[in-house]
Amino acid sequence: MINYTKYFMARNRHPRLEGLKITSLAAEGNAMGKWNDIVVFVPMTVPGDVVNVQIRTKRRRYMEGYVTEYVERSPLRVEPFCAHFGVCGGCKWQNIPYSEQIAFKQQQVVDQLTRIGHLDLPEVSPILGSKKTDHYRNKLEFTFAPKRWKTYEEIARGEEIGDVPALGFHIPSMFDKILDIDYCHLQPSPSNEIRNEVRRWCIEHSYPFYDIRQHSGLMRNIVIRTASTGEVMVIVVFAVDDKERIEALMEHLKVTFPEITSLVYMINDKLNDSLGDREPILYSGRDHIFEEMEGLKFKIGPKSFYQTNSEQAYELYKVTRNFADLTGDEVVYDLYTGTGTIANFVASKAKSVVGVEYVEEAIEDAKVNSAINNIANTTFYAGDMKDVMNDEFVERNGRPDVVILDPPRAGVHEDVIATILRAAPERIVYVSCNPATQARDLALMNDYYKVVAIQPVDMFPHTHHVENVVKLIKR
Repeated sequence: MINYTKYFMARNRHPRLEGLKITSLAAEGNAMGKWNDIVVFVPMTVPGDVVNVQIRTKRRRYMEGYVTEYVERSPLRVEPFCAHFGVCGGCKWQNIPYSEQIAFKQQQVVDQLTRIGHLDLPEVSPILGSKKTDHYRNKLEFTFAPKRWKTYEEIARGEEIGDVPALGFHIPSMFDKILDIDYCHLQPSPSNEIRNEVRRWCIEHSYPFYDIRQHSGLMRNIVIRTASTGEVMVIVVFAVDDKERIEALMEHLKVTFPEITSLVYMINDKLNDSLGDREPILYSGRDHIFEEMEGLKFKIGPKSFYQTNSEQAYELYKVTRNFADLTGDEVVYDLYTGTGTIANFVASKAKSVVGVEYVEEAIEDAKVNSAINNIANTTFYAGDMKDVMNDEFVERNGRPDVVILDPPRAGVHEDVIATILRAAPERIVYVSCNPATQARDLALMNDYYKVVAIQPVDMFPHTHHVENVVKLIKR
């Protein structure tokens, strides 16, 4: 684990607190205690810890600090299972029992809906925990760097540490620092095996790892997708179109990992890492893999969005469908439809489903997913939601009986909410990855719609993130 004393030690002039009792978990993966009625946020701690804390940020209502010494360790603590815990920035709650994690997420949903939304709520259903708490992700992206991040423990030991290239994750808040990952517990095989072999082979053959500050080097990123069907997609991102070297590495992957269903590469010669405008080039296999739910197939391409916890996505979508109360006669609007997963999942229970999404490529995937499943009652539109979703659109596609909302973290635009309220569907099902913005939006609809059911779903164990599904009926 990081030695936080050394992490921020250089020029810190803020006070040092002794004997701070950590009392609860807090937002963004932190834990907190109180010092003279001022909230103090301390990462990597557990409720019940008593710690000495060096403050690094001081505000009128709160402070932020890091542990310099553990006076007493909480009986709640469990041993993190990952060797990279506390350094890579992911899975911040590995030192907390899973039962405590989901209890906090449940309370987080209640607190945000009541504190921000000021809503009269029904009882919140017990959170649906994830059956898998490790190896649950179906997609990870790793970044190359010419020098790996050296931990403060290594530096403190005074070891002679060479400049070894890295393939792994960004250090939090440091765009150019990469922690070399030996084994990540988030994704099942062959994710770790592929990443480690790519690193080994590239070092052996003197492939230069990309330096984001100098904008030089060949190896930039690798994306690995592992579907619940057992299919595997690997996308290697190169910084320059060096055909000979690209061919050699891709052929090595093809031969070494015959289980790869889709082997793709991209050339990204831009200054940023975004791949939305880069063309995927198929090296071998198919240009897609498939996910499945209840016999439905969902085509996943190199740039497709799909929920990153496949098993919990199924639980989330079942809740959504149940809350929609479909009888077969309803017109359903699925707003922020992505690749149409929810739209196609509920289509057999509806008269028709209309999906809207900003990303054109996602809408094309949604149409393909309808076609390969012989679903004929879906229609999809691409465009900015606040521009597409207007009164004319409702008139053209029919007044919705049910609206399903699954927006990004920022929530629903006020103009979209206004149009929904004028369309006056009987029911609204709001799926959210951010209960805070969900609470804000529910408050805007509160005069016209009543919240009648709430179901949190944990998609990301060992993190503070939580999904929440709310059912509303017209007053």
